[in-house]
Amino acid sequence: MQRETVGFIGLGDLGLPIARNLLRAGYPLKVYNRTPAKAQPLVVEGARQVFSAAETLTPGGIVVSVLFDGAALEEVVQSPGFLEGLGQGSVHLVMSTVAPATAQSLARLHASHGCTYVDGPVFGRPEAAAARQLWSCLAGPAGAKERLKPLIEAVAQGSFDFGEGVGAATIVKLCGNFLIGAAGRAMAESLSMASRQGVDPGAVIAMLTGTLFGGSIYQGYGPRIAADPQGFARAPAGQAILQKDLGLFQACAQEKGVPTPYADLVRGVPS
Repeated sequence: MQRETVGFIGLGDLGLPIARNLLRAGYPLKVYNRTPAKAQPLVVEGARQVFSAAETLTPGGIVVSVLFDGAALEEVVQSPGFLEGLGQGSVHLVMSTVAPATAQSLARLHASHGCTYVDGPVFGRPEAAAARQLWSCLAGPAGAKERLKPLIEAVAQGSFDFGEGVGAATIVKLCGNFLIGAAGRAMAESLSMASRQGVDPGAVIAMLTGTLFGGSIYQGYGPRIAADPQGFARAPAGQAILQKDLGLFQACAQEKGVPTPYADLVRGVPS
């Protein structure tokens, strides 16, 4: 089956493997990254490199962005020619984790140009992305989500639909990232204590993840933390992302008067 050309913006640790899986699924890609050299591995595999966000676009087509934060996303959307280049009937799948208010504001801006913003953050580390083991959360107009279904199936092991209200999928992602961050901090602290007491942290996490804590977060992060629990506690992997997303979680909770003592504690742990 002939796949439509997809624009792809953002080739960082997560974006690169997602784009590669789209290529391997038969999607012709036009790729853009602020640091052009990061596109070269995909160019070798058949992607077409372009040098602005607007050049990734096909009128009425699909564009995917995987960017660090709301500021980077807004910069792309407001860049010269972007919204005009999307045009009537286009779909912009945003896999970034941004403030729900940012997503909603940008969704309205897209709608004013006749195109559709779909809220589509994913759960999974870069190695999960490479293995097509991401979990996708989606929110936005039903027709756009249906159009994106084959694309999502090419990069994720499953997807969950949270309705038509843009921002809902991002709320789910923020809830999940708060729980992941809290679990990582708790594992680092407990395994540091075990190590200092002379107990092998690898044996501790093997027992716990094989019995009481069998979830993928514990099984996935636990062995990494056990290899150097004190080091993880000092500088956990993805520290910048964790701090960003915990801050967004706190802001969303405070906006509705929900206290966040545990999130405040987790975010306040010094790196």
